Amino acid sequence: MATVLCACTASAPRPSASTSTPARPTPAATAPAADATPVPVRPLGEPVVIAEGLDAPWSILRLPSGATLISERDTALLRELLPDGGLRDAGTVAGVEPVGEGGLLGLAFLAAGDGAADPAAPDAGWVYAYFTAASDNRIVRMPLTGTAGGLGLGEPESVLSGIPSASNHNGGRIGFGPDGLLYATVGDAGESGNAQDLGSLGGKILRMTPTGQAPADNPFGSLVYSYGHRNPQGLAWDSSWQLWASEFGQNTWDELNLITAGGNYGWPEAEGAGGGGAFIDPVQQWSTDEASPSGLAVVNDTLFLAALRGERLWRVDPSTGTVDGWFVNSFGRLRDVVSGPDGTLWFVSNNTDGRGAPSPGDDRLYQVQVGP
Repeated sequence: MATVLCACTASAPRPSASTSTPARPTPAATAPAADATPVPVRPLGEPVVIAEGLDAPWSILRLPSGATLISERDTALLRELLPDGGLRDAGTVAGVEPVGEGGLLGLAFLAAGDGAADPAAPDAGWVYAYFTAASDNRIVRMPLTGTAGGLGLGEPESVLSGIPSASNHNGGRIGFGPDGLLYATVGDAGESGNAQDLGSLGGKILRMTPTGQAPADNPFGSLVYSYGHRNPQGLAWDSSWQLWASEFGQNTWDELNLITAGGNYGWPEAEGAGGGGAFIDPVQQWSTDEASPSGLAVVNDTLFLAALRGERLWRVDPSTGTVDGWFVNSFGRLRDVVSGPDGTLWFVSNNTDGRGAPSPGDDRLYQVQVGP
């Protein structure tokens, strides 16, 4: 299977600062001083299948021990990847009500105190999950029990409820930033007016403490960190601790945005670049048939976006303005991408989500080596 490259793009990325990888962050940390430039990376060779038989997988969560959990949108299951490539059920997230694009979506992990530094309990901590319930989207956290090969979930504890939900535009990606705070992408839930309404959680990127409170330095005195988003589904930080997000457009442009506190990204008044005025233009944009970007990963300050409708892995190097597509139409719809072990990148297909054309064995988790 040949690697396919293309350079379909409407605008070049802006350069961003590059620094060395930061040490383990603390909530009061500030961005590190520049002392080295990460070397951009690209896929090397062909992807290999790590696991198969997943049902509409949505989020890949790698744990401190090297164990991996994968959320399944429609079954509400967390599947644990075993060393031989097998999968076992680690637990079901209670209260999930799948509908359309909603269901069990993003995952994140927070170590319990010094648990991650304890060789006997590297995965001690909380698994966070963003999901669609009967009347809203919610974030809960569950104690992670057991050890690799036998992981399980304790009773859920509410972190945030009342997030607007619908059969589409649910957002759903969550992740802990270098500041130790939890970020969440929220779609407009099909009501475009939510995105510009600072009183609504819809169409936003949210920032909160691990228990769901608004930090004192949030820009609007609420959970809202940025607004004017249609359906953002990717979150990742570079070595300068800059936050990047991928976002689904409507009919014309999908976006890669560099997120700033209090920033207005234009939806529904602007889609893609050209909003001007108070709106922040995307760093990169694609036509909707080339992208529909969901998961986002940063490796050596190189950005990788998993594209659903575009059926490819987009690579963006902000330091050079290089944008290229990999594995075009090779594996079908791609939902999530994360940094894997030992210089690898992991990504998961999403052909069983009702919009793809699954082949026997779908959906699959893939691994590809990356390097200069």
